Amino acid sequence: MAKHDLDPNYLDPNYEPVVNHSGNRPFQQVLSARMQRRTVMKGTVGAALASVMGLGLAGCGSDDDDDNGASTGGDPANTDLGFKAVAVSTANEVVVPEGYSSLAFLAWGTPITGSYPEYQADGTNTGADQEQQMGMHHDGVHFFPIDQKAGGNSSTEGLLVMNHEYINQDAIHASGPTNAGDNGGVRPADEVRKEIAAHGVSVVHIKRDTNGTWDIVFGSPFNRRITGNTEMDIRGPVRSYSKLITQYSPDATETRGTLNNCAMGPTPWGTYLAAEENWHGYFANGDTTQPREQTRHGVGSATRYDWELADSGADQYVRFNVTPTGASATDDYRNEANTYGYMVEIDPFTPESKPQKRTALGRFGHEGVIFAPAKEGEPVVCYSGDDSRFEYIYKFVSSQPYYSATAGGYLLDEGTLYVARFNEDGSGDWLALDLDDADFASKVAAAEGTMVGDIQFDGFENQADVLLNTRLAADIAGATPMDRPEWGAVDPNTGEVYFTLTNNTQRTEDQVNAANPNANNATGHIIRWTEQGNDHSATSFDWDIFVFAGDENTETVVDGQVIVSLTEDNMFSSPDGLWFDYNGRLWIQTDNGYLKETFGNDMMLAANPETREIKRFFVGPQGCEVTGVVSTPDVKTMFVNIQHPDGNWPNAAEDRPRDATVIVTKDDGGVIGA
Repeated sequence: MAKHDLDPNYLDPNYEPVVNHSGNRPFQQVLSARMQRRTVMKGTVGAALASVMGLGLAGCGSDDDDDNGASTGGDPANTDLGFKAVAVSTANEVVVPEGYSSLAFLAWGTPITGSYPEYQADGTNTGADQEQQMGMHHDGVHFFPIDQKAGGNSSTEGLLVMNHEYINQDAIHASGPTNAGDNGGVRPADEVRKEIAAHGVSVVHIKRDTNGTWDIVFGSPFNRRITGNTEMDIRGPVRSYSKLITQYSPDATETRGTLNNCAMGPTPWGTYLAAEENWHGYFANGDTTQPREQTRHGVGSATRYDWELADSGADQYVRFNVTPTGASATDDYRNEANTYGYMVEIDPFTPESKPQKRTALGRFGHEGVIFAPAKEGEPVVCYSGDDSRFEYIYKFVSSQPYYSATAGGYLLDEGTLYVARFNEDGSGDWLALDLDDADFASKVAAAEGTMVGDIQFDGFENQADVLLNTRLAADIAGATPMDRPEWGAVDPNTGEVYFTLTNNTQRTEDQVNAANPNANNATGHIIRWTEQGNDHSATSFDWDIFVFAGDENTETVVDGQVIVSLTEDNMFSSPDGLWFDYNGRLWIQTDNGYLKETFGNDMMLAANPETREIKRFFVGPQGCEVTGVVSTPDVKTMFVNIQHPDGNWPNAAEDRPRDATVIVTKDDGGVIGA
């Protein structure tokens, strides 16, 4: 196939090709429900879910004795929504409720480390400059109190850590990117260096002064950039596996860089996990056939940004060409893509530390990770969604118990990875993806020699091979294909787990299932569950649908009872970002991307999980995605990220859009949302 002779959608950084052709349908029957002007859950699922909706489900975790160093326990009495909802907006500005203020902060290009090179509004900053500046396309974000390691909970000083998902090539260069086809088949190396540097993660030491103004602590040793070229270790079961051998790391223990980092997850021991989501688009394989590790993820014959064509010929760029060219894997980068698709652990308080790719959590299109409350002497449990149409939701349970005094990333190197099956009757099962599990081993044996989707399955060499091919393993296990599972969140009051299912317009009538009941699901929904016995390490759960997104005529109905009715004050489409604040309010962010005539610009809403009341709190500027939200521990300062805005936001005097973090405060200094 010629260079770029493929579906033009592939060159869109947001494009997620459907690569799950396993046809998993784990139910004998599926729910017949349709999203029209009114969304109704009916039939056997409606009857079954009535017993787990409302108080029956919401109150299930009220007697938890959580010991979670990552968050503050909430109070159900504090989840009321005490603000006036804002209207839908198409303005090129941020809209917040009456009595609130917003301010753009840490825009792309802001100098944060090194020699602090100033941002050049004409796009002339170099690659070296960008390695010392805020990256592009802000996404998942977390605030670490500066005194956290000493057991403190500061709300006036801390480390703000955030992901940078991808880039705007036109804006990042003075005159846009140099096209390789117009430049002798190569791209200028410094352009490529700058683009790689705009990806990754930023760690920024920030502090609020006595006037309430937040600023960077310049010269702080904590200020740091992690980019697409930063050296990283491979940890867990896939470390040293032969399918990760490259010219750079002949023993398969290291790699360089993290890319397409979407959501994240703070760990109970105070580190940061960055997700690698649509990493497949950064690699190209020109062979007519590809290994299953690439085909099941959509690696094509062209890369998104042509980094492999940098004119320097250095291996830091060549590595994005994963076509076999040498005699063995130690002579080329055929396995480079196998070193991506993981959760990457970063210790923000140890700037000299090397990021760690935690392979036991599986390899797929991680949207993020969310930890259940950690309890002394019990396993660590975390959840992650695979953000692509018809992909799955996963859970990891550590083999070793959590003890706050000694906890660390080693807890993520050994354990069991599960994938979710949502049953028609409102129950669910966690299916182990472990060759030592008899049920999974029998399914693997039965599948050998058959076609699993588009893949001729010839077995797994070992557990490392299972984790490297997590999607394929989940196909074989019989997981439920979901409508783009994205961010997750755990209610600090009840222990319930929530996940956004953003949308899936490619689901047909004969592909609906109980948890994804709408064909041509253009607006998405939010699902939630409670683990059996309130034990997050359990292998079964009960689930319901928290809300169906849609216009002002959309209702979520169970057995004739309207559970949620959307209005002009809370209609929304394509839920994406999700976060519980420290009091227990649920914050919902959208990535609509289309249907703008109905829903306007992307937004953030607040929900009371006890009552299902939802109000629109925040609307972003034109063209943006509202993604990433966190507050200080006192919930009096909120940080909200704006990604890929249009026009000249946030500075009308500049002709380039700049991603930025928005600081939201209440004018009376009170709690956000209260």
